[in-house]
Amino acid sequence: MKKSKFSPQQISKILKEFDNGKTAAEISREYGVSTAAFYKWRERFSGMNGKELKRLKELEEENRRLKQMYATLSLDHEMAKEIIEKKL
Repeated sequence: MKKSKFSPQQISKILKEFDNGKTAAEISREYGVSTAAFYKWRERFSGMNGKELKRLKELEEENRRLKQMYATLSLDHEMAKEIIEKKL
């Protein structure tokens, strides 16, 4: 997954600028972000401050790692079951 070049604090600041009256087009030009990405941020993160946004990103990363660990363990378990069945 591609890592964002914007920190959670920067995203929060950009969204606050929009709330204060800047247009999406101005923000897109100023920060070099597409309007689609900006509206996606607005949909997901509106109303959050920088700390909340940072915590959300950390939780999403931890969740991704845990899902990967589960998938790996599940594969190992299935392989072990197949080996045991072949031996019997």
